[in-house]
Parts: sequence; structure tokens; C-alpha cells
Amino acid sequence: MMDLSRRSAADIAARVNAGTLTALAVAEETLARAESYDAIQPQIWISRAAPEAVLAQARAVDARVAAGESLPLAGVPFAVKDNIDAAGLQTTAACPAFAYAPDEDATVVARLREAGAILIGKTNLDQFATGLVGTRSPYGIPRNAYNQAYVSGGSSSGSSVVVAAGIVPFALGTDTAGSGRVPAAFNHLIGFKPTKGRWSTKGLVPACRTIDCITVFTDDTADARLVDGVIAGFDVADPYSKPLADAPLAPRVIGVPRKDQRQFFGDAAAETFYEQALEVLGREARIVEIDYAPLQEAALLLYGGPWVAERTAAIESLLTSDPEAIDPVVREVVEPGLKIGAVELFNGIYRMAELKRHADLLWEEVDMLAFPTTGTTYRVAELAKAPVALNSNLGYYTNFVNLLDMAALAVPAGIRDNGTGFGVTLIGPADTDRALLDVADGYLAARTSSPLPPLDLEGRMEAVKLAVVGAHLKDMPLHWQLTSRDATFIGAFDTAPSYRLYALANSTPPKPALVFEEGGTSLPVEVYELGAAEFGSFVAEVPAPLAIGTVTLADGSSVKGFVSEPRATIGATDITALGGWRNYIASLG
Repeated sequence: MMDLSRRSAADIAARVNAGTLTALAVAEETLARAESYDAIQPQIWISRAAPEAVLAQARAVDARVAAGESLPLAGVPFAVKDNIDAAGLQTTAACPAFAYAPDEDATVVARLREAGAILIGKTNLDQFATGLVGTRSPYGIPRNAYNQAYVSGGSSSGSSVVVAAGIVPFALGTDTAGSGRVPAAFNHLIGFKPTKGRWSTKGLVPACRTIDCITVFTDDTADARLVDGVIAGFDVADPYSKPLADAPLAPRVIGVPRKDQRQFFGDAAAETFYEQALEVLGREARIVEIDYAPLQEAALLLYGGPWVAERTAAIESLLTSDPEAIDPVVREVVEPGLKIGAVELFNGIYRMAELKRHADLLWEEVDMLAFPTTGTTYRVAELAKAPVALNSNLGYYTNFVNLLDMAALAVPAGIRDNGTGFGVTLIGPADTDRALLDVADGYLAARTSSPLPPLDLEGRMEAVKLAVVGAHLKDMPLHWQLTSRDATFIGAFDTAPSYRLYALANSTPPKPALVFEEGGTSLPVEVYELGAAEFGSFVAEVPAPLAIGTVTLADGSSVKGFVSEPRATIGATDITALGGWRNYIASLG
């Protein structure tokens, strides 16, 4: 497997323009990267340009540079979601029965090529861009680049993975309900969703034509700026295009959902990462809680109201003539639109206007919103069992943005133990796109970041982190129960200051009980990592009144660990003041 580390579009363009690197060399390396990763996830692509066509594009760029042109994206390889037209490649929208050969590039693709970018291929997606998961395609399921057991996010699934896997520095996606932001979060990427009309949608297969946005995935904000600088601008051929504008944004007050309205769907890590992100953002701004209900009501109209009919309109002909050609879950989502009448539609429009007015007035109270991009993530197998309900969970924080004409930028905000990413989305009024990139620069510079996890090239083993506090510590009598399961020592940590420690009565060998208690203290623990199966067998051997639950560490993160039933403290000795189990054992002489 060749090196698949991510590359910078800005760096490639600068070097090609300077003559220290050729576009041909970049293209050859990109083809090798794509071929190498094909052994892992060939399903991220629906079609690719023939190698000779890619090399011909590169030679043409080199000739233009040699002739004296300075090209903003000289020699930079890119990919596009396969609901965006690119001449020479079919547009399928992940539906073979719908496929057609476009006569010309979409406006965004034409502008990228004119700027010197080199098209590598068309990426997989949730069919007709209907989904936030990446599992609804007859061309296969693109999986998270860092843990293949998990979804990549959608609908721009393939586009996110080709960037995360280092094949191309940027890829175009689309966003109607979050499709350009959710995959960015899961794959540790920047997801730039411009204001409606900032980027032309001419040549895009519509999902909801009035609110669709073409987006970009990049490794950093510099590349997002670079792509926006090439693509943004009025297009007379797009009836929804508007004159380019850049509004200022100084986020002195940042709005966040009220705590009772936040949803993390049982994902404690996501909740912790979000609190950490707000702590960073709060160093330079005041964080205020807002009522999320009106924004959420707008979001519900997208799939629970008349806007479903707009999705239906985009594929009505195929839906009525050949419904079996459509993915069953996608068909379940769009079919109800056939029964939505004009009265229901206009009532929905009226209500949306009221909600839009509320959102516009919100900007008088706050300068920016900072929401979780998603509250959690899911395994591919989980989505197969509940495809609609779990997809809806992923859209809890995203669905309202385009309906209410807002700009949004998804940025990385945490790495789960399973390798998948958590993100926050910075949301501003229309036309604050470039300003959001500036805010993101400050946030990313201020946060404590960790190196990206390795790509999952073989199917990552599911593992669980376990905190031990007593007889399972190193050199203690039951430590063998960990070593016999090949547990890996992660490190010594302290718990959050909310625990007390008791020595159980009549326990052989001596064992402690860790009890959560307000006003408790921090206690030392050792954290180990076990495979999921090994963890299960370990849990099966834990004797009552002990149990395995969740232990919060001093940094706010959570791991599995020993807790106890209430009866554990009957006859037990409170040894909290000794500062840990080792000190207690030493005190016994």
C-alpha cells in the first residue's frame, strides 16, 4: 500500500505554477493512489476518467503553465459527486436506470477545469442525494475511511472518502439537508456549504432544487478558500444563482441549543467533544443558549412536510414509470410526495416564511450558531436495521440550514476511540461564507488537536477502553484477566472529581467499589483496551455486587469501568481519603 497521506491543493498549485512540479507527475501519482485504494474500497467511485484522459488533462495544464499562465488550481486533482455533470462521464445519481451522458460540464466543473484542476472521476452517493448515511446505492456502500464498520455519512459519501483517503485534495459534494457536512464530520474533514446561489447549480441533478447547494470537502480551510475563489460567482444560466456577496461576521455572541434540546442519542463522547468545542469558542465570544424549537420545526418540514414533493418532482418520471429501479428506502422517502397537494404546499410555504422571519431576527441576538454537526454516528449494520429512523437522527442539527438560507462550515472537533470523527458546524447568515472560514481558522488554532488516526485498510478491530481501579491493576492479583485477553495498556489517568472508593467486605482477593457521588474526589485508574469479544467475556466474569458501567475521567471523556450496585457499600470501608487502591493495599502492611 502506497503512502496515502493527504495532500494540499494550494501546495500542489503553487509548485506546478512555479515549475518545481509538473501536473503530469501529480496525475500519475493520483492514478497510483486511486488504484492502491481500490483494493480497500472500490465502491467509493461510480466512474473514473480513463488514465490516458487524466494524463491528457495534465499535459494540457503543463502546456498552459509553460506558456505563461498562472492557474489557481494548476495540476490539482479532484473528484465530483455523481449527481453533478462532467462531460465524458455518465451522470447516474446512483441509479443506473436514470443514467445519461451530459453534453457539457456543470458550471462548477467547467470553472475548476479552466482554473487548471484535473478531474479524476465521479463518486458514489446515496441515490438521488436522498440520505445522510451513504448506504443507499446499488454501486456499493462507501464506508468510513477510518473505521469500515461505520458509515461514511451521506449523501456525499464517496466524495468524503476520496479526500479522507488522500486520493485527491478536494472533492465536490452537494448539500440539501446536511450531505456536505455530515460526511465531513465522520471523516475528519472541512465541509464547506456555501450560501444558496453562491455556487451555480447548473448541471446538478436536483434533490430539492430551490435549496440545493454544491459543496466541497477539503483537508483544511485554505483549500476551501481556494476552491470557493474559483467557483463562486453569478451564473446567468442558473435561475437560482445570485450576485456574489461577502458579508462580515464578528462572532462576539454565539448561539447554541439549550441543554434540554440537545440530542446525542446516547453518545457520551460526542457530548464531551461538543462541550470542549464550546469551551474553546467561548474564550473569544459569549456563548448563549437559544430556543432550538423554531429551527427544528423548519427542519421537520423538509421530510415531514410539503418539501418532500420537491424531491418527488425531481424523479417523478422514473418514480411513476419504473419505481422498482429506485432504492427501496429512497422510494419510501419520496413516494409520499405524489399525494401532496397545492393547499398543503402553500400552507407549508406560509409557515416556512414565518420561521424564516424568526431565524432572521435571531441574528439580532447572536452573531453565529455553533451546533454539533451530528449527535452521533452509526455502524453500517445498524443502518441496515433502521435506515429511516437512524438517518433522521443524523439530520437533527443539519436539516434547517438551507431552508432558512444560512451559510455553514463543518469543522473537525474530536476523534472517537473507534477512529471516526465528531464535528461542529459554524452557521452564519447568508453570505458570511468567507467570514466563517476566518472564524474556523481561529477555532482550529486554539483547540487541542490530535493526529489523525490511521486509515482503516483491513477492517478495524472493534475495541473497548476499560478503566480498572483495584484488583485488576498491574501487579495486582486479577491483572491476569486482562493480560490473558491481550489487553493493551493505554495509560494511567484520574477520574472526574465525583467518586468515592470503598473496600468491599469479605472479598477474596480484596476488591474495591467505585461509587459515583456528588462532592467526591478524583481517584487514580489504569485504562486498558480490549477487543469487543474479549471485553464481552471479561464482563461475563465480573461478580456482583460489582458491575461494568461508564466512568468519567478528569478530562471529561468517558470509558467503561468498574462501578457497583448500591449494596456494595454495606459493611464496606470508605478508603477514599487514602487516594487509591495501591495506597490502601500498602496500608494493610
